[in-house]
Amino acid sequence: MRHARAYALVGLATLAAAAVAFAQSTVLPLEEEPPVESAPLEVLSVAEILEGTTWGDPDNGAALASTCAACHGMDGKATVRDIYPSMGGQSERYMAHQLALFKAGERMSPIMQPFADMLSGQEMRDVGAYYALQEPDSGLADDSVVEAGPYAGEKFYEIGEKLFVGGDFDRGIPACMACHGPAGAGNPGPAYPQVAGQPSWYAVQRLQAYRDGSTRPQEPALFNIMSEIASDLTDEEIQALASYMEGLHARPDAATRAAMAQVEVPAEAPAPAATPAADASETDEGEQPAAGDADSDTSVDADAADADEESQEPVTQQ
Repeated sequence: MRHARAYALVGLATLAAAAVAFAQSTVLPLEEEPPVESAPLEVLSVAEILEGTTWGDPDNGAALASTCAACHGMDGKATVRDIYPSMGGQSERYMAHQLALFKAGERMSPIMQPFADMLSGQEMRDVGAYYALQEPDSGLADDSVVEAGPYAGEKFYEIGEKLFVGGDFDRGIPACMACHGPAGAGNPGPAYPQVAGQPSWYAVQRLQAYRDGSTRPQEPALFNIMSEIASDLTDEEIQALASYMEGLHARPDAATRAAMAQVEVPAEAPAPAATPAADASETDEGEQPAAGDADSDTSVDADAADADEESQEPVTQQ
């Protein structure tokens, strides 16, 4: 009897342990929560980004441009010309439109897109208004002589100059200055950009993008114009055109040129006089004339004339 009671207690203990083990190994489902609805990312078109904007405020643009200055400079001149394009003198509408293209994802740049995403359409116009008031940058055109090919014997920049000024009638390529102006200052009305003074690598990159069609414009009107023009340009012509535009700058006005003509170029300082001999009569027959002699004066004048003539030759022709 005593043994039966003991067996009963052991059985109850085993049953209890089994029940606890079962409870611990069984997962009870939680009550279902309503499904999470993820909001789609807002993708705006260029027109939507710039909708309702007014003329830019350059004062607010100056404050916003402090973020741009690390690359493009507060004065609109690229801090490193080999890496960044220049913004000084660029038209407000063109800058705002390009920033909107970056924000809309139509122009791809891992550097520019995060900055454009932070700006509203009005702020884009403010930044554009500020940089439009800055002086354009300038560079030097490549005047080395082409050694081979269809343009052999010409200076490199002259290839681009012909296309910029006169285009190529036989290939249906219009003159670049028809839209961008004879000094490359652009046209703020239809938002044709300023091209003068831009680093040549940047102009090459943009022209190649137009030629290759490597962009995704939703409003392709302006893109198609440039794409058609660039489609027939060779690599050499694109590079020469970019070099010419880099050295392109506005010619001084008549008053400035007249003032420049009045500036006198200082003459070279005369050579120091030789130490006079104790007695002129004791000069050896073979000794050269002293600095004060007539022959020496003639030589100095000839040297000065040669120096003046050389100083008037342009270092590079742009």
